[in-house]
Formats: sequence, C-alpha cells, structure tokens
Amino acid sequence: MATKIRFLGIAAFEITNSDGVVALIDPLIDENVASPIKTSELKRVDLILVTHGAVDHLGDTAKLSKRFNAPVVCGADVKAHLLREGVQADKISATIWGLMLEVAGMRVRSVESRHYSGITEPDGTCYTAQPMGFIIYPEPGVRIYDGGDTALFSDLKLIGQLYRPNIGLIHVTVPTRLMTRLKMRIPLTGEMSPYEAALAAQWLGLEYAIAMHFDTTPDEPDVHAFVELLNRATEHDSRTKPVVLNFGETFEYEGKE
Repeated sequence: MATKIRFLGIAAFEITNSDGVVALIDPLIDENVASPIKTSELKRVDLILVTHGAVDHLGDTAKLSKRFNAPVVCGADVKAHLLREGVQADKISATIWGLMLEVAGMRVRSVESRHYSGITEPDGTCYTAQPMGFIIYPEPGVRIYDGGDTALFSDLKLIGQLYRPNIGLIHVTVPTRLMTRLKMRIPLTGEMSPYEAALAAQWLGLEYAIAMHFDTTPDEPDVHAFVELLNRATEHDSRTKPVVLNFGETFEYEGKE
C-alpha cells in the first residue's frame, strides 16, 4: 500500500501510512478558507507536527491534540504555548535541528529552517525558538521533506545528500486570502520565489515537489511559474516532477528502499 498525502490548503497536510497511522502537519483547518474540511470531520489523528508558531502553521494544534490525545512534535516556543492551552506536557516533544524522534509509529527528524518562530500571548508574554523543517519517515522507503516557511539556503543540498527525501512540500507563494483577512501586508514574493522554490526542490534531489502555501487557486501565477520552471529543468536532466494538488486532493506514493 502507498503513503497518502492530502493537501488541506496553505501549509496543512494529512499524511496516512499503509498501517493507517495519521499525521497532520501545520494543521490550520477551521480558519483556513481553502480547507475542504473542518476539524470536526477528522476521524483519526495520531501525530501533529508544527514547523513554527505562525498562525497559519500552528492553527488548530491544541484543539486537535486534546481531542485525539495526539502527541505533538514542535519547537520550544510552540511547546510553551500549547502548555498554556492545556495540552498535556507528556504529549509534547520539543525538538531542535538534527534530532530524530519516533512518535506514534513514525520517525521524524528536525532539520534547519531559515525563518523565525515566535508567539505573543494575549497577556503580552512572548516565546521565540528555532523554526523547524522536518524529514518525515511514515514507513520504509518514504521520506517526506517539509521546510515550513524556510528561505532558500545552500545547505538544502546537504539535507538532500544526507536524508534523500523522495517528496518535498515546497513553499512557493503566500496565502493572500488569509493575509488579507488578518490585515497583513502582502509581500511581492513568499519566503521563496517560484524560482527559488524550484531550485530548492532540485537541490534536495526530490522525486516529487508538492507546491504549497497558497489559499486562492492551484492556478495562481506563482504556482504556475514553479511548475513551468521545474518542467523546464526536467528537460535538462533534473528528475524532480512538480505536483499541484487541489484543496482536499491526495497524492499517493509507493515507497522505495
């Protein structure tokens, strides 16, 4: 059986391995205008991974962890916030770059992410810590990279050489509908432009690069540019194939040893 990766909009993904174990990454769902589901519709969550403390990545983590008694892998700032939200301490594994954990039957390695992570509570308390990238091993032969909101940096080549991810969840643009609703200034590019995202996918040595971090339409210009750039690179011996999923659509991958 294959590993299934369902795109829930922006940076939220549901990964289900062949044993039925379900992991959520950056689960902004209920306030995610692109998500085809609500948290009330989820039937099983065994593990939650949070790359950093931004609202579009932290999302519904506390609610889902408490409902499903699901462990969370995250940074120290996210841990501090989740404790305030009533998540049990023994359900939170705060990690740092380089460590590999086994949680709920899946192995997870944290890797460097060039971004920032911080949370300000209503009383003014601030938490900051390193943002996370992850290599997720849902089952033998399957290695999924998620860099969160990382910018391009040359050690992505090293991450690719060391951990050989098959699939990457690659930030290619910005969620303009969410940012407009939050009255945030919309930048000219995301943390990676389409060109930088295509280069990152090649440096990582991915077989498949799944575009993410959008909440408008899969046909939006940055996503289209990312696909065109990778397709052009493939003509010149790059093996990385772009994948664009509609909201709620699932990508399946058969593991290779």
